[in-house]
Amino acid sequence: MTTVTTPDTAPGPAAGQDTPHPAAPGAPAPGGADGGRHARRFSLPVATALVMGNIIGGGIFLLPASVAPYGTISLVAFAVLTVGAIALALVFGRLADRHPRTGGPYVYAREAFGDFAGFLSAWSYWITAWVSNAALAVAAVGYLDVLLPLHGSVAATIAAALAVQWLPALANLAGTRYVGAVQLIATVLKFVPLLLVAVGGLFFFDADNLGPFHGGDTGALGAVSASAAILLFSYLGVESAAVSAGEVRDPRRNVGRATVLGTLGAAVIYLLGTVAVFGTVAHDRLVESSAPFSDAVDAMFGGTWGGTAIACMAVVSMIGALNGWTLLSAQTPYAAARDGLFPRVFARRRRGVPTVGVLITVVLASLLTVYNYTVGSEGVFETLVLVTTFTATVPYLLSTAAQIYFLLSGQGERVRGARLVRDGVLAALAAGFSMWLVAGSGYAAVYQGVLFLFAGVLVYAWMSARKDRDAAEAAEAAPEA
Repeated sequence: MTTVTTPDTAPGPAAGQDTPHPAAPGAPAPGGADGGRHARRFSLPVATALVMGNIIGGGIFLLPASVAPYGTISLVAFAVLTVGAIALALVFGRLADRHPRTGGPYVYAREAFGDFAGFLSAWSYWITAWVSNAALAVAAVGYLDVLLPLHGSVAATIAAALAVQWLPALANLAGTRYVGAVQLIATVLKFVPLLLVAVGGLFFFDADNLGPFHGGDTGALGAVSASAAILLFSYLGVESAAVSAGEVRDPRRNVGRATVLGTLGAAVIYLLGTVAVFGTVAHDRLVESSAPFSDAVDAMFGGTWGGTAIACMAVVSMIGALNGWTLLSAQTPYAAARDGLFPRVFARRRRGVPTVGVLITVVLASLLTVYNYTVGSEGVFETLVLVTTFTATVPYLLSTAAQIYFLLSGQGERVRGARLVRDGVLAALAAGFSMWLVAGSGYAAVYQGVLFLFAGVLVYAWMSARKDRDAAEAAEAAPEA
């Protein structure tokens, strides 16, 4: 299969060969051009599926019950989050038009503010990705238990969680051609039944099931913020197409479109699904539900087959999300490694995929999963999931700050008049949304997230010293040559 290249990419080595670390820092990523018949650039539909699949993982199957205690006012939080997520998606689209290269937020932060900001963005995003993978795997096991009862066996549970993680990793290692195929199939398989439940539920909607508009002991604003804190994790992934820009066909045109279309599609699914469940399941029952979509199907059509059907959908949804997140978790360190800011081993590619990055990521996520089950530290794991919400805001904030910098400095394409105002307002909204994400993460998550960042500072010090030492040795050897 011939791979299409653009002026921003360059052909890589023959299929099956590793891509070496480039001599010139900042060289554009070669995208999928180095993988021969196993690598294929993502079309607009596949890139859109990547965004939607990464945003909608397993959370949609749990969210209605999670926010039900706050009442239907939680729908207000959904609406506010949706506006913020779309603003962030539009900003990523503008940034991808300026810098259509693999790496997304890392590339934008580095172009605007230098190596250190770029490294912090890459480091934070990498943490977000592999911890999220562990969270998705653990959530998937809960639904697998419905289909294949594990009978409470810790060994069987761990084996199932590891299988859920390694199957998407193997699809990634097979090449970007297979990543795109798996992502497209998984997206279709999960969105068709989700839409059937979301739309079908409207025909069985009963306003008496909604319960109070405002529940709990907090004020209205507190209820919105509290429910938003639960919903924040559900919108991570809006940057998916931008991170993989080097693998997207015609990235200047398609990355922005895929980002906006994917975010809008996910928002529609979230809102319709939550409203449908709210209106079909009695509020008192919904608050206690551990499978709200199963209860909604049972209420709509009767019987108890809904649990099995929803479990199948949940597993497909999470495997699709893991497929996309596994690729994204390797792309950002790959871009940073090409610039000498991550260990060079992350820059190795085969068949269009940063194979070492995929392997390291899945190993770390697997170790975290095993730790979670063997120690039984459910509270710690939930805190780590909130840490991913915080760590994701670091590249989000740096990206929006980069867009503001580009607009005000006139770097690259000079934007004037109405477009300058429009892009500035979008960047401000995205920055506010990102700050809200930080606030919603909670003090414990922010505290631990900062510790993760400080650990990254030490890694940056090591990599920066190594880079300067190599440059000095090269300068000393140059006169002799």
